[in-house]
Amino acid sequence: MTTNDIPLPFILKVAIPAVPFFKLFEYLAPEDCPSENLQAGIRLEVPFGKRSKIAFLIAISTESEYPIEKLKPITRIIDDAPLLGCCDLKLLHWVANYYHHPIGEVMSTAFPVALRQGKDTIIKKLPKISDNKTKTSPLICNDAQQQAIDAISATLGEFNVFVLDGVTGSGKTEVYMQLIQTVLNRGQQILVLVPEITLTPQLQQRFEQRFSTHIAISHSKITDLQRKNAWLLMQSGVCSLLLGTRSALFTPLPNIGLIILDEEHDSSFKQQEGFRFSARDVAVMRGKLASVPVVLGSATPSLESLYNVKLQRYQHLQLPERAGNALPPLVQILDIRQQKLQEGLSAKLVEEIAVTLAKNEQVLLFLNRRGFAPTLICDGCGWVARCVHCDANLVIHRHKNLLRCHHCGTEHQLVSICPACQSNDLTSLGLGTERLESVLTHLFPDKVVLRLDRDSTQKKGALDDFLAQIHAGDAHIILGTQLLAKGHHFPSVTLVAILDVDSGLFSTDFHSGEKLAQLIVQVSGRAGREQKQGKVLLQTRQPDHSLLVELLRDGYTKFAVLALAEREMAGLPPFSYQALLRAHAENEDMPIMFLQTVVELAQSLNVQNVQILGAIPAPMARRAGQYRFQLLFQHTNRTALHTLLKQLVPQISTLKLAAKVRWSIDVDPVDLY
Repeated sequence: MTTNDIPLPFILKVAIPAVPFFKLFEYLAPEDCPSENLQAGIRLEVPFGKRSKIAFLIAISTESEYPIEKLKPITRIIDDAPLLGCCDLKLLHWVANYYHHPIGEVMSTAFPVALRQGKDTIIKKLPKISDNKTKTSPLICNDAQQQAIDAISATLGEFNVFVLDGVTGSGKTEVYMQLIQTVLNRGQQILVLVPEITLTPQLQQRFEQRFSTHIAISHSKITDLQRKNAWLLMQSGVCSLLLGTRSALFTPLPNIGLIILDEEHDSSFKQQEGFRFSARDVAVMRGKLASVPVVLGSATPSLESLYNVKLQRYQHLQLPERAGNALPPLVQILDIRQQKLQEGLSAKLVEEIAVTLAKNEQVLLFLNRRGFAPTLICDGCGWVARCVHCDANLVIHRHKNLLRCHHCGTEHQLVSICPACQSNDLTSLGLGTERLESVLTHLFPDKVVLRLDRDSTQKKGALDDFLAQIHAGDAHIILGTQLLAKGHHFPSVTLVAILDVDSGLFSTDFHSGEKLAQLIVQVSGRAGREQKQGKVLLQTRQPDHSLLVELLRDGYTKFAVLALAEREMAGLPPFSYQALLRAHAENEDMPIMFLQTVVELAQSLNVQNVQILGAIPAPMARRAGQYRFQLLFQHTNRTALHTLLKQLVPQISTLKLAAKVRWSIDVDPVDLY
């Protein structure tokens, strides 16, 4: 194209990471650079201020909103060919618009760190294919499993969402593997996402035993080089199967044929910092754009997914029975009112543990509180060890002789003298996994007690070693937190106990009932996975609580129906849509003033019927030295809510007070912390 026979320069519209602007930046292409070398999805190096940055080319134009003479030329073109395809770019644009997040940050999320830094795209190493070519054979499926496989297989090549609702131990993984093999036979790629890193080793092992193909692994515990390698293996089509956590979602798969999310209900699929996206919801959109089926598997499907089933947006596939001859566990409530507990253990539970161990079977105890005890108090004057930076108590970690804040990480030496009254009458209140480990070791001195929590598994390879120990039968009592709540298959565990059910019964967060019900079902599902029937004991001082009664009497499916009805009456999600604006600063007044200004700005935009609730303190009003406040936007119509956010969010960044606080927008929040 020319004007007066003078060629117009190419204007490159690029996204730049780590730059919080809701716009693209414009640069000039190198002179005499052919347009075929400038394709959306390549990386560029561009001047930005006094430094250079790696940027991503989004579009090419011959028009600019700025005078041409004010545009800078790019420094260099990094890639010969696009690293992202058309479908990938469409997804990232949708994500940026839906979550109202700067496009540069969204683009950055799609790349591993090494590629964001401009490193080469050379694949260093291929993953090994297991030397064993006697691969494990597919199992014979029961009728429900086969119907699920057939229903999903019939839609390969088109978009559908299936909720694979299978009781724990029902053989969902076998359904996944038979579907994966079908897609591999079609020469296509598969994305399998799990919510926790701890779930990748066992799935990886089962995949390697089953499939004669390269398997790429991607999660935050592997090195930058390994993540880059996995990304390139999938992006180049060399590898066909990707297993990873939330961060693997945006990996390019040019020949994708199937997306699977295991434990789809898990809140770990929602990013809680920075770019707050839901991997489950984005996976559904990715399936839609790529015209492939999406399988959402869980023993306790989220209320959102069940609501979509009710609206016939998703198809419901149920696996109501455990695979093989395994029986469902017997679930009993242990009423611990007016009972003397031994470090959180009732006499009945100790008796049940002893009986189980005498049969050479394993016991799993669940307590979602790490450390020795959550509170150190002085019996003399009432002093409590508090974090100076957070509205929280310091947790006792006796193994390391520390007091530690679980919110900001502050640590102090464990004190033996009260700093307020100099008394040595200090008491540890409450129960943590360390304390429970200590008493169990005392009660059962000839047995191996294994504690699995974030503290005990920090060392590289520690978790794999612990899991191997459990499977080998070298651990007798397994004690853990959320790490053990889902997905794990422990054939010899026949007794499971949840020690503190009550902590989940009383919460201001409307998600809490759903989360507790899911937790109980998931933890219970670790019991009696094979030939021996399991037993589950729930210690509670609220044996008549409606949630417990309904869940144990009617099961999770009926509980979910009642829970959805309650949400509808209250006008809460999924019957309405929310966005949470968070703000924090060292000065307590600043976040309040900022959010009040945002309220005025939102009201001036005149979007009808959007509820604006707040500004109010966050549930933990002070954390890491920052005062935290929040503002909730809610509407019964998703489009109306997003119409407001589309106008509001870019304007927020222009407010003077925005520079004096840290703020973020969270669309579809799952935690009102």
